Amino acid sequence: MAERVEASVTEGESTIEERDREAMREFEEGLDQPMDEEANMLKNTNKEKGLSMWMLLRLSFQSLGIVYGDLGTSPLYVFYNTFPDGIDDSEDVIGALSLIIYSLLLIPLIKYVFIVCKANDNGQGGTLAIYSLLCRHANVNLIPNQQRSDEDLTTYSRTSVAEGSFAAKTKNWMESRHSKKRALLVIVLLGTCMMIGDGILTPAISVLSATGGIRVNNPNMSSDIVVLVSVVLLIGLFSMQHYGTDKVGWLFAPIVLIWFLFIGATGIYNICKHDTSVLKAFSPTYLYFYFKRRGRDGWISLGGILLSITGTEALYADISYFPLLAIQLAFTLFVFPCLLLAYCGQAAYLVNHKEHYKDAFYASIPESVYWPMLIVATGAAIVGSQATISCTYSIIKQAVSHGCFPRVKIVHTSKKFLGQIYCPDINWILMIGCITVTASFKNQTEIGNAYGTAVVVVMLVTTLLMVLTMLLVWRRHWIFVLVFTVLSLAVELSYFSAVILKVNEGGWVPLIIAAICLLVMFVWNYVTVKKYEFEVHSKVSMSWILGLGPSLGLVRVPGIGLVHTELASGVPHIFSHFITNLPAIHSVLVFVCVKNLPVYTVPEEERFLVKRIGPKTFRMFRCVARYGYKDLHRKDDDFENKLFDNLFSFIQTETMMESDSNYSPYSFNHRKESRDELIRNNNNHGSNDNNMFMFSSMVDYTESTIVPADSPHSAMSLSQNYTVEEEEEEEEEEEDELEFLKICKETGVVHIMGNAKVKARKGSLLPKKIAIDYVYRFLAKMCRANSAILHVPHETLLNIGQVYYV
Repeated sequence: MAERVEASVTEGESTIEERDREAMREFEEGLDQPMDEEANMLKNTNKEKGLSMWMLLRLSFQSLGIVYGDLGTSPLYVFYNTFPDGIDDSEDVIGALSLIIYSLLLIPLIKYVFIVCKANDNGQGGTLAIYSLLCRHANVNLIPNQQRSDEDLTTYSRTSVAEGSFAAKTKNWMESRHSKKRALLVIVLLGTCMMIGDGILTPAISVLSATGGIRVNNPNMSSDIVVLVSVVLLIGLFSMQHYGTDKVGWLFAPIVLIWFLFIGATGIYNICKHDTSVLKAFSPTYLYFYFKRRGRDGWISLGGILLSITGTEALYADISYFPLLAIQLAFTLFVFPCLLLAYCGQAAYLVNHKEHYKDAFYASIPESVYWPMLIVATGAAIVGSQATISCTYSIIKQAVSHGCFPRVKIVHTSKKFLGQIYCPDINWILMIGCITVTASFKNQTEIGNAYGTAVVVVMLVTTLLMVLTMLLVWRRHWIFVLVFTVLSLAVELSYFSAVILKVNEGGWVPLIIAAICLLVMFVWNYVTVKKYEFEVHSKVSMSWILGLGPSLGLVRVPGIGLVHTELASGVPHIFSHFITNLPAIHSVLVFVCVKNLPVYTVPEEERFLVKRIGPKTFRMFRCVARYGYKDLHRKDDDFENKLFDNLFSFIQTETMMESDSNYSPYSFNHRKESRDELIRNNNNHGSNDNNMFMFSSMVDYTESTIVPADSPHSAMSLSQNYTVEEEEEEEEEEEDELEFLKICKETGVVHIMGNAKVKARKGSLLPKKIAIDYVYRFLAKMCRANSAILHVPHETLLNIGQVYYV
């Protein structure tokens, strides 16, 4: 009889266990499903296979306004900058046209549209996007705040390299010395600074060239009137930026489409009317004859030829708006032919009218369409300028996320599109720069020289970064990389040598702009890295925290304290500074780390990582909020409530995990040991933190155990059975802790932030003292505080003053 009862009990336990396993399996599947959907959604964001031909054509049309506005307005000023002193021989026009044709073929079409644009970070382009891509494939980030859990993000894509391969050797070479990492960052920042200079020079030359057409029918008009009209248009352009492009963006593509159709049709008209023989410029032999005939002057004229491909660097930075295939179709089938026709048409006109070299574009237009062309040209110039300005905002946002630029105010201008942002401070700086350049130079030649210098430096930087991308990310054979590098540098260094000769004729402007921006970025990044290193070296040990006991040696008052820190692991020095100077601390403490990762975005459900610090009685947690370089801290994000939602979810998940560990063979032998005994035993064993088994009363506090609160990886299978009484006790304990946290939240939440003052150490060199004590201090006063970035209410903010000597 006893045997039957025992068998029945065993059978019943087995049935309950199977039922629990089945229920848990369904629960895990429910947790997995949303994450899989998000992963698939993110992976398919830039997937082009599912696009129909009609959709591709539609996106190609829309890309005209955003991507090709700057490149499309180049015909306004190329020939004037190529022949600033006049045209001596008609054959020179054919040679210049041949240079323009092959420049458009080699740089925008082959290099950028079909090679460089493929080196994107999940659809994001630009020098900083490539840098983020390299940071994921090699340890070249100067701020080592990444954790292993960050690699589990659905947007954290990277490929592994085989040991002993050329890519692995390159990776080891890059990681071997700190100076190489800093040199890479300087190269990236140089390209970024030149792009910022591009944001000043593009509106200046585009608008000035477009409005210069009003003098064609009025030769006696003063150039000051043209400058005045340009300045008024620039002021209006920058004053409208806070409205964003969402409200007028639908006009961009039609305007640029009409512009390309106009210049293409005008080109055909001029070729047929004036000289069809200009088509012989497609023969590369005219390149040789051009340089042989003109010599040094022909080489210097490359600075003007370079302007025919300006806007290509902005094309690469703006690829995030559209699928790559749509951009390739738009350029290959429409933009490229229209540009060729426009330049051929101007050349045909100049062959017979050499005296009109200053206003070749407007002079070659049929009189019947002169005024419509002037209006469309002005609209296209504004659209091209708008695209460059928006690109500059995006670059600044990326630089801030990488810790390379002071924190500035960033505003969303569209509820539909995440990428449409507005930076008020940067906007007015760009406007002042544009007006200063336009009013100072008053002509296209010197502005063109400055513009060309900025563009060619960005191209050179892109080529250098592409070499590393091909080796580390694409893992191409070194011979292919060598061929790409040699061909690219041969063309771009030729242009660079030409623009360098014009430094005293306006080429110094982007160099000054880049020098100022580079100083700001380098100093800010240098001090940011030093501050992080200081916090890492001065963080508080966990043994000291555990030694204080549950009360932390203080009075625990009702409420929740959110201690903001740069550290993703460990207890910051600001906390010890706080508790040694104040007699009380909040009942619940959450160490909050807002961390920027080298990814373009972090999905909302993967943003927060939560864990417990120390025993449950300590009521201490850590929350890491992760952001990509395209993510923004919006006021309506409700950061605080999302943090608490994830904290509550973590406690519920933790309780579920404990219910399984209570019945594991190892934890069963130690179930009745006290918390102090558990801590003492683990310390006596001297085991590594990563090998330490934490029981129901504690959670491992090493960085490798941080898990997303809603992640499927945080759930464990309930494979063992437990009694109803113990289950009820655990549920009551969970409810008690959750209820306690909710009460504390209602009592009050205080954001505790460090108000650190950075000073150079005694004995530091003079340049270091100037950089830290003067330049950085000025930038820190001018930039926005962390509390403003996170939209922390002023009445809940508590600043803790500290001095860092670095």
